[in-house]
Amino acid sequence: MADPHRGLDAQGYIAREGSLGRVRDPFRPVVAAARDRLLDVFGARLSSAYLYGSVARGTARPGRSDLDLLLVLRAAPTDADRADARTLDAALDKEFPQVDGVSTLVYDRGRLLSAAETYDMGWFVACLCTPLLGEDLAEDLPRYRPTSRLARETNGDLAARLPRWRERIARAATDDERRALDRLVARGLVRTAFTLVMPRWNGWTSDLTEMAEVFARYYPRWAPQVRAAAVAGHTPGGDPATLHLYTEELGPWLAAEYARVHGTKPA
Repeated sequence: MADPHRGLDAQGYIAREGSLGRVRDPFRPVVAAARDRLLDVFGARLSSAYLYGSVARGTARPGRSDLDLLLVLRAAPTDADRADARTLDAALDKEFPQVDGVSTLVYDRGRLLSAAETYDMGWFVACLCTPLLGEDLAEDLPRYRPTSRLARETNGDLAARLPRWRERIARAATDDERRALDRLVARGLVRTAFTLVMPRWNGWTSDLTEMAEVFARYYPRWAPQVRAAAVAGHTPGGDPATLHLYTEELGPWLAAEYARVHGTKPA
């Protein structure tokens, strides 16, 4: 019997982590508004829509947590589709103070069900996303275990992400921009650190603090840096020295160790 506290079902597969039933009362109005407006804006172009993140898991904090949505279109998204999603995000963020930002990912059905995405965005849909509208693509996807293949396909591209993060950090001109990057990069590093050890731990969690603690069992030398990144994932400070540590110390070590243990994700 699998340990239910490690995010697995009785057969050892990663259990879907969220549900609409877990959405806390303060967030129900914004979720309902998002559902209605997605239909209004995208109409027949829409195949599916999902909720993910802390709101779907029931751990969101009013005024502190953001709302995360995944929109699945029937055809490849256009620039106009992405602009419509950004406009909707901004309107929801402005209208509902219980969320601190709204972010919508836009994909098409064919890409999410493609072989190239099966162990990346396909896994994301099947395990981390809660159905909000339309068909559930999880019905056409496999079940997933916490394997080295899953680790490689989800986070084996850290070496490729580091140069992009460096460029964005170099361009950041305000404290708000640096705080946003601190949150983004910190979360990416903690999730990569966790999936590095995920197959050995044999489980799944999306809780940043738990991710850092699991990682610390196997790599105590880097535990303080990853624990600090987990804190920054919730309350980023944007200190340039911290951002430098991410991209020049923790990040390069983690990318090299990841490649050694799991290999790198094909381009």
